[in-house]
Amino acid sequence: MLVVVSLLAMTVLAAPTAAHPQTLSYGAFRLVKASPAVTAAPEIILPDGYTRVAGEKFQVPSRAEYYSFVEGPRATSVRVAVRWPGVDVAAVVSGKSRLPLTREPDGTVSFTIPVTGANTNALQNTLQVWTFPSPSTASGVHWRIEHNDRDRVAGVWNSVAWPAAATKTFIHLLVACDAILRDSGLAGEAQRRGHFFSLMGFETNNTLHSDNPPHWHLAYYPGLTYSAPRAHVPHFWMDSTGKTFYNGMDVQGEGRSRYYAGDPAPIEDAEGNLVVTLTIRADGGLDIEPPNGPLYSITAPGGAFTEKVHVHRDGRPWRWFGGTDDVKSGLMTLRAGSLAPPAHKEATVYWYDELTGVIESVTRY
Repeated sequence: MLVVVSLLAMTVLAAPTAAHPQTLSYGAFRLVKASPAVTAAPEIILPDGYTRVAGEKFQVPSRAEYYSFVEGPRATSVRVAVRWPGVDVAAVVSGKSRLPLTREPDGTVSFTIPVTGANTNALQNTLQVWTFPSPSTASGVHWRIEHNDRDRVAGVWNSVAWPAAATKTFIHLLVACDAILRDSGLAGEAQRRGHFFSLMGFETNNTLHSDNPPHWHLAYYPGLTYSAPRAHVPHFWMDSTGKTFYNGMDVQGEGRSRYYAGDPAPIEDAEGNLVVTLTIRADGGLDIEPPNGPLYSITAPGGAFTEKVHVHRDGRPWRWFGGTDDVKSGLMTLRAGSLAPPAHKEATVYWYDELTGVIESVTRY
């Protein structure tokens, strides 16, 4: 519920609570416009002792939003006021929460945010609009899907063409890889060992993480955290049609190796034992080969990776995979079906908060 109070009351509330002046901390928020448009920057009013973090990475406009980082004494609740003539602020997000708003008759909007981050990087979750179909590393597969909205583009993405094909294709690829990891036993073995595979796409609105060019990940972490030693992290770059053409693979502590179509990229555990081999295909797909087989080949009918992908297992048709993501409504559907008898189709439908990515409901068919 929106409450209207006087500016005097708002001023009284501006003092931070539980402040510790000796500690410089950080906060962040996103102002979401009711209608995407190119607009002037808002006026952001902070209490004494608090300032906006300087720099274009920290005060960021887009057609849909404006996000801002602030700094000052550590406090669990700092009141922020925003004046934005001609712009209707539909929502304000901090972390994974939509904040309660107070609206003044003159259009001023106020809200409170925590200023508790140790640094700005610690607050990237305010910017990240992700959904986690598999949220636990202990399951053997940890994966997320980034919800890319062209009205939210920021940073480097303002200077390049919108990667329409890649934003569709990486979802198909992640759905296929999840099924392959489970069918092959790779996920189960990783779970047994306390390791995990990580599946990710890319984001287009985070100036603290310039996730460009468009790429996706099928990585291996020999441990239960992202700091696991000798993690193998492929970066599969995609071209303008969604085809994969390059793998820049980082191995923790060893730098980056480069692989192109036809180059086998070995994924190893911390002791150097082979876990799986990944090879980019000449058609823009990927071969995934466990040490003892079978060989899984991801390709696309007619080379159209933006529509769906097909997977062959040891050269025989196995299954198809695809997904759609309506980022404006917060509706994502992941689909799969058989390529050989018996006929089978399935779908998983996720409703999520379109501003945070937090899952609201999951239905499987």
